[in-house]
Amino acid sequence: MLHKRFGHDKTGLETRFDAQRIAFAPIVFQATRLLRSTGLLEAVEDRGAEGMTAAEAATKTGLSIYAATVLLECGLSADLVAYDNGKFVITTLGAFIRRDEMTAVNMEFVHEVCYLGMHKLEDALRLGEPAGLRVFGEWKTVYEALAHLPENAKSAWLRFDHFYSDAAFPAASRIVLERQPQTMLDIGCNTGKWASLCLARSPELCATLVDLPGQLEMAMQNLREKGLGDRAVPCPVDVLDPHAELPSGFDAVWMSQFLVCFSEDEVRTILRRARRALRPGGRLWILDTFWDTQRFDAAAYCLINTSPYFTAIANGNSRMYRAEDILALAREEGLELQTTHERLGIYHSLLELAPG
Repeated sequence: MLHKRFGHDKTGLETRFDAQRIAFAPIVFQATRLLRSTGLLEAVEDRGAEGMTAAEAATKTGLSIYAATVLLECGLSADLVAYDNGKFVITTLGAFIRRDEMTAVNMEFVHEVCYLGMHKLEDALRLGEPAGLRVFGEWKTVYEALAHLPENAKSAWLRFDHFYSDAAFPAASRIVLERQPQTMLDIGCNTGKWASLCLARSPELCATLVDLPGQLEMAMQNLREKGLGDRAVPCPVDVLDPHAELPSGFDAVWMSQFLVCFSEDEVRTILRRARRALRPGGRLWILDTFWDTQRFDAAAYCLINTSPYFTAIANGNSRMYRAEDILALAREEGLELQTTHERLGIYHSLLELAPG
């Protein structure tokens, strides 16, 4: 259970230190990001066990001695570097922060997409709307804003989204295509990566892509560039509109990292319409990252702490769900679980559902 995974008995002093880590976490985060992006961690690591003074690190990176000192001492407090005889030496954590791709993806997403807007988390929770999204402009959801975000923010958002979903797509596509669907409805197609993979692997497959116009434009352009556009049909639908029907008669209806973008009431309406989109014998496939199905504490930690992004930035009313949350809503809408495929890619589970 979650409280057993994360709860640990500690001394009073340890608890007090942990509390200060949380209090200063935003500052340590920015210092850590800069230690990586300025090359300070690389410079110190390259010197090995010999270590490097702040002045030497400044010369190596082009920073002032003052800037190098401030950042390296913050790194010392965060256990990214050690300090001995006036020299800084890389630690295991510092080397990991420098090299790990997942950490880099998460940090850039938090910095570029979430950081400024998270100041409005309380407003978002009270109002039920993404109050932090206003740092980018007047949008109802981040999905409407995505095509118009500053390039750094858009790139960080897409990299974050694809880093996790893309790792699960190869295994998921093999499972879905084993049923030899001829028609597929891809709800929330984003940039078309899933449709591209399936169309390339299954020459008989035709896909209908559902998303907002900005995302559909990106997806169709990507498919056309790969010579797959003639088997893909764009279908602009605002799924937030409960009265906006989906096309029907599909062998497979697909949703990847999609339902987490909606409130429970909205999920119900989407599942209801997805059920109506299936032909007899068709399957609804849901690929997502459910925090209660994770093997490791780090995975559950990352997923749970992505929920405030949905609150403050994305839409104001969704979160990272448990698998059972989604299955309970599916049962309410007449959908029954057929099979669960666990541990696809990094964090993902694939739910196969059919009308009951």
